[in-house]
Amino acid sequence: MTPDLEGLQEIHPREELLRADVLPHIWCPGCGLGIVLNAYLQGMEKTDIPRQKRAIVSGIGCSGRAAGMTKQDSYHTTHGRPIAFATGLKLGNPDLHVTVFSGDGDLFAIGGNHFIHAARRNVDLKVICINNFNYGMTGGQAGPTTPAKAKTATTPYGNYEHPFNLPWLAATCGAVYVARWTTLDARRIRDSVAEAAQKKGFTFIEVVSPCPVGYGRPNRIGSGLDEMKFYEEKWELRGDNWIIQEGANPKEADIDLGKAIVVGKFVDIEKPTFLDLYRAQVAPLDAQRRNGEKPAAPAVME
Repeated sequence: MTPDLEGLQEIHPREELLRADVLPHIWCPGCGLGIVLNAYLQGMEKTDIPRQKRAIVSGIGCSGRAAGMTKQDSYHTTHGRPIAFATGLKLGNPDLHVTVFSGDGDLFAIGGNHFIHAARRNVDLKVICINNFNYGMTGGQAGPTTPAKAKTATTPYGNYEHPFNLPWLAATCGAVYVARWTTLDARRIRDSVAEAAQKKGFTFIEVVSPCPVGYGRPNRIGSGLDEMKFYEEKWELRGDNWIIQEGANPKEADIDLGKAIVVGKFVDIEKPTFLDLYRAQVAPLDAQRRNGEKPAAPAVME
């Protein structure tokens, strides 16, 4: 049955922000990606950044579909390279607001080096990582964030590798804004996206998201909602379902099936961006060279 695309466009609450020609989407029932994409779009609409100044870059994986679904400049890049593409995009046109929207495997396995060095340089990029603990599109293999003891297609007896603590990794590499939420925190994701968008520098938002087919099925969790309930039970959550700690130490944000998960904003600081330092130190010398002048010798640090 052919979907009524015009009808979808008329009733969809984000019809001005999404491309109706790619609806309905291909994501599995219970997947959290639609929630995260919706929160991103709502968050950006809360800012004063015009849509013609926004760009979104994604890599390969289920999350990579998001870039092509939005009515704005978008780039669906090669596996593990969205940050590299986004860096070139931002440096080539500094007026653009550039968001990287990708998954845990794409960003932290094959793309890990790009992440740590973009954060170290404090390139003005906004990174949103949808963490579903596996390579969902290619068959549910274990990835760099798969919790210890969790079962996947490549760890049928349970994962025996320590997973990354993504907020701590981002913070130690130099990100100026670091937060973690879950797909149960849709409004908090929206507000965090809007807040990070106003900051200059490398920002990072992790969203823990269900993958009922790739991760939930081998672990016999059930549907996407069941997976969220599973996290509530297995992580021994207290208070308002999740432990929300503003300014918590990201070192204590490890995800372990036997401990509570910590969500919230971990880092919110100010420091010069890569372009700020370039313009202050290198750009004047380049201007002198273009004018035929001999650049002044660099000052000796005392």
